Amino acid sequence: MSEKNITKELVVEKLRTVMDPELNRDLVSLGMIKDVDIEGNMVKVNVELTTPACPLRNKIKSDVEKALFQIDGVSLVDVNLTAKVPQNQNETGIENLKIKNIIAISSGKGGVGKSTMAVNIAVSLAKSGAMVGLMDADVYGPNIPTMMGVNQLPAPVDGKLIPAEAYGVKIISIGFLVKDGQPLIWRGPLLHGTIKQFIVDVDWGELDYLIVDLPPGTGDVQLSLSQHIPITCGVVITMPQKVSIDDASRGIEMFQKLNVPIAGVVENMSGFELPNGDVVDVFGKGGGEEMAKRYGLDFLGRVPLDPEIREDGDAGTPIAISNNESKASKIINDISEKIAAKVSQLALK
Repeated sequence: MSEKNITKELVVEKLRTVMDPELNRDLVSLGMIKDVDIEGNMVKVNVELTTPACPLRNKIKSDVEKALFQIDGVSLVDVNLTAKVPQNQNETGIENLKIKNIIAISSGKGGVGKSTMAVNIAVSLAKSGAMVGLMDADVYGPNIPTMMGVNQLPAPVDGKLIPAEAYGVKIISIGFLVKDGQPLIWRGPLLHGTIKQFIVDVDWGELDYLIVDLPPGTGDVQLSLSQHIPITCGVVITMPQKVSIDDASRGIEMFQKLNVPIAGVVENMSGFELPNGDVVDVFGKGGGEEMAKRYGLDFLGRVPLDPEIREDGDAGTPIAISNNESKASKIINDISEKIAAKVSQLALK
């Protein structure tokens, strides 16, 4: 075949053979092929991924290149990857709200590192290039400001709260609105009002993902959130030990009763690595994965018990941004990519 017979139609047909491994559909039917340009024996293609945190971006690029080189006459290929996160199909019913997907981070009990995971997942997604917000809905223990290294909100504008911002993440928390150490002794109506205010009265702008750090348990805040906004998916954080697994199971059942899809389970504080490389399973081993299997959920990964995670959280520099080369940071990035992939699957199913 001569160069002049390399047509756009031929290129598009060949690209119908390239599948998105996570979505199990071809790139053309998914609308991911945005531009095809042919210059002599060179084919240039723009592929729009469903998330900048795509865990298989390199495989997709390689598969596109291989497919195009199968066309007679093609000797040069240029594949450019961009990303656009799809909109969750559920309507919010809230005017001018431009949040595409809401991800609720849950745990059945306190002390399992839920807020730490919420912070690092948000930072990891923002690091990939996504537009990310972080809502601290844990009104009884609002730790997000400390972990993100911020202590106040900007001045309101036109009656709207303006989120604080750190590491590319927009942040709102009840911790900005009460004095340090002041206890919150609130019942349902006040909780409902606060959660609604954090959605309606905050100028979030455009967000690909809003990460919501829920309080432990299955109480008023969880119910309020599900009533006011359509949650794209939940993520359950647990420790390996049995008592934590038992409590986390209640979080899974809560999401199921609220008809919220679950992206998967994260096992936190999973093994402490000694200087000689041996691992001590301080809180047991494998409980999170076993729970995920029992409920038919994806197991997203094990985050080790690492003092650096605590130290960085106390210093307001989450490990996902402070130490890209640490084992924990790499695992958290991998977990974040899996969550983003699940969100894309839910939006495009």
